[in-house]
Amino acid sequence: MPRESAAPPTATADPMLAFPFIGGRPCLDFIATLGRRYGTPVERLTDPDALARWIDEAGLSTASGTDDEPAGATARDLTQARTLREALHRLVRAAMDGVPPDPADAALVNEEACRPDLAPQLAESAKPRPPLRWKADHAAPAALATVARDAVLLVTGPLLTRVKKCENPACSLLFLDDSQARRRRWCSMDRCGNLAKVAGYRSRSRAASTE
Repeated sequence: MPRESAAPPTATADPMLAFPFIGGRPCLDFIATLGRRYGTPVERLTDPDALARWIDEAGLSTASGTDDEPAGATARDLTQARTLREALHRLVRAAMDGVPPDPADAALVNEEACRPDLAPQLAESAKPRPPLRWKADHAAPAALATVARDAVLLVTGPLLTRVKKCENPACSLLFLDDSQARRRRWCSMDRCGNLAKVAGYRSRSRAASTE
């Protein structure tokens, strides 16, 4: 699903709580709302407002114009979102490892994917190509249904072989490798790629100093 309509990222007081959108698929970006899974996890969906913000920044908001406020999310939506996110993470990792998914995870994702999702609409515009907008009776649940459907299509389709985990052992982000040579190693060069380059440089410098 394209993210051309996504809003610019909203500044947060804690940079760690900023949402990374580097997965290449809505479901992978959604999984990334929990960071550092292999250390001390960072929960980025801290409250219903954070969920509403992720939906907006992911380009899944039903707001149709600059004067529209994105639909809010409830505490129930937040609980549903976190539960779905963890099921999606286990589902995608199982598919990457070539093992059957947990039946409970598959059932949960299927249930969410069956719910009414976001309907694409043509926004009012004088342009030859009107911008895309979304419509739903219940915005947050519809956005989650859209994410669940994206995951189902990803794990059952040919692009699954291009889903990778960042090679930084401390990073848990998953991404779709769309590089021409399919040799992408890091979630992004701005994040783990640069850290690896700095670590490599320091390692070479220490080795040279002991020769």
